[in-house]
Amino acid sequence: MKRRTFVKTLPTATILAGTAASYPLKASVYRDLQPIKLPTPEKDGGKSVLAALQDRKTTRSIGSKALPKQVLSNLLWAAFGVNRLQASFNKPGRTAPSASNSQEIDLYVALPEGVYLYEAVPHSLTPIAAGDFRKRAGRGRAATAPVNIFYVADLTRYDLGPDQPDRAIGDPEVQKSYYYTDTGFIAQNVYLFAASQGLAAWFHNCDKENTVSEFKLKSTQQILFAQTLGYPE
Repeated sequence: MKRRTFVKTLPTATILAGTAASYPLKASVYRDLQPIKLPTPEKDGGKSVLAALQDRKTTRSIGSKALPKQVLSNLLWAAFGVNRLQASFNKPGRTAPSASNSQEIDLYVALPEGVYLYEAVPHSLTPIAAGDFRKRAGRGRAATAPVNIFYVADLTRYDLGPDQPDRAIGDPEVQKSYYYTDTGFIAQNVYLFAASQGLAAWFHNCDKENTVSEFKLKSTQQILFAQTLGYPE
């Protein structure tokens, strides 16, 4: 039986290729970040779901070697990308569920040169702040790993209109249970992707104070957790 998989395994030569395939940008771009158009995600190859579950684990020993741009693209699609154009509540479907398809979790991606917001449509990274903010994910290897994903809940995404069947969705405590659960779904996607591709992943707490201003968050946004990715050491 053909195994169902997350993404296509990249050839070793590609992974070991030079900086052209990797995302750390030239120094001049550090001062003026540009949007990153991610390559089309590859959706076959890698380990099977069952094999990825067998290998899923937290690895805190993560190197600083950059991920190729294709791997970053595949990672973000696996985390919370669009996997169907039409789903409930007249929105695209995503690789992780959310309450009433609210899609209230945003992924802020800290790379060495700056912080970007992952836009599932059109599968790209929008610049948020120039500079190295990886240390806001935590001390140790999180500060030097190539990718840190910050999970941010946007409470304005909850539809409180008359057509909303979930009447409890306006309750702040219910919302909290939803956005914490939805973050867990996404984080597990990341863990399984990492296991499928031989990457290291680590889900943990983060700086919830400085990031509010540095990531230009609104009062209706709440930063929750971070997840560190890279090659294991």
